[in-house]
Amino acid sequence: MAFYFQKTSRPEIAQLLRQYYQSLSAKDRRRCAALEAVKLGHGGTRSSAKVLGCDPHTVKDGRRELKQLPDEPAGSRRRKPGGGRKKTEGQHADLPQQVQDTIKDHTAGDPMRQDVVWTDLTPQEIAKSLQEQSVCAGPRLVRRMLDGLGLARRQMLKGLPGGASPPRREPCRHRAPLLQEFLAAGHPVLRIETKKKACWGTLSRDGKVSCQQALKAFDHDVPSLATGVIMPHGIDDLARHQGWRPLGLSRDTTAFACDRVRMFWHGDGQRLDPNASALLLLCDGGGRNRGHKHLVQEDLQGVVNDIAGPIRVAHSPAYCSKVNPIARRLFSHVTRACQGVLFDALPTVLGLMQKTKTQQGLSVTVRVLNKLYEGGRTVSEAFKKNLPIVFEKLLPKWNYWALPQ
Repeated sequence: MAFYFQKTSRPEIAQLLRQYYQSLSAKDRRRCAALEAVKLGHGGTRSSAKVLGCDPHTVKDGRRELKQLPDEPAGSRRRKPGGGRKKTEGQHADLPQQVQDTIKDHTAGDPMRQDVVWTDLTPQEIAKSLQEQSVCAGPRLVRRMLDGLGLARRQMLKGLPGGASPPRREPCRHRAPLLQEFLAAGHPVLRIETKKKACWGTLSRDGKVSCQQALKAFDHDVPSLATGVIMPHGIDDLARHQGWRPLGLSRDTTAFACDRVRMFWHGDGQRLDPNASALLLLCDGGGRNRGHKHLVQEDLQGVVNDIAGPIRVAHSPAYCSKVNPIARRLFSHVTRACQGVLFDALPTVLGLMQKTKTQQGLSVTVRVLNKLYEGGRTVSEAFKKNLPIVFEKLLPKWNYWALPQ
């Protein structure tokens, strides 16, 4: 008969020790029980297991692990590597091939890129087909196998041009020295762009705002429920971190596009650059600003005659609007300032856009062009006959001068 004479712990200490033991991970539990057994001495394994409520074999495993320290077989893991149930694909080496055979007749791809393929079968349909072949595979396993084959659910990428795109490298390469020339001479360099029209009224808008209750809007965002429309244009001054937002309340026409330049010059441009003798406009190659449209050139000639100064125009090639720097320099910050707020009134819209600012010092000036612009205008025959526009020798389609008459 064996006798054990260990010193037993007081009930309250034993209770705290059990609570601490339960809060540990499996690896730390074994080692905590082993430390208590070592501290108790002969018979400590049985006594420690009784106090902590664990199996004596757990204490023995912990004592073996203590002898291996400071070497850690499991590393930073709680369990030794290799434990647990093995993955199905590891046990069945032919499973990837069976999945490929199943989707073989339902796979399409890019003829120019062999690594781009897709399938119209869902994981549930593939799993059902495999089960009919006596292969036990569920949708979750099929998704894992498809990921290994490079087939994953992806959103469609909008990257293809909508039409014939002219060479882009030469116009962009020509623009860099042009910018340096105008900036070095102290002439204003303006990048202009138009965003899609927005409706103001009690209509829902993207984004979130901090409030105690959600703002209420109509359940449908139809234009007939709007109070009015806004034509948000943008002007970005490259010489200074400042932007302008001329807002139209009528139509997006060539006359409006040119009036915003006139408004900028009479409102702030002449004051900011009193010694400027020329103006550089960087425009897109499509929309109301496209360079081959005579109506744009005729309206621009009116602006030049009004401000009594030449304007140099440099258009971007077609389908380059998504890489226009004004989108990240100005438009993105204005969108952030207005997100989640109702455009319930025009003063609200002006106040939201006016408060746009960044840590780098961006400021935005907002003005309204409250003028009715008519559509369907045509260029005058006299302008087409005389055509006072002076085109550059290099890339004349996108580069020209408008000189005062």
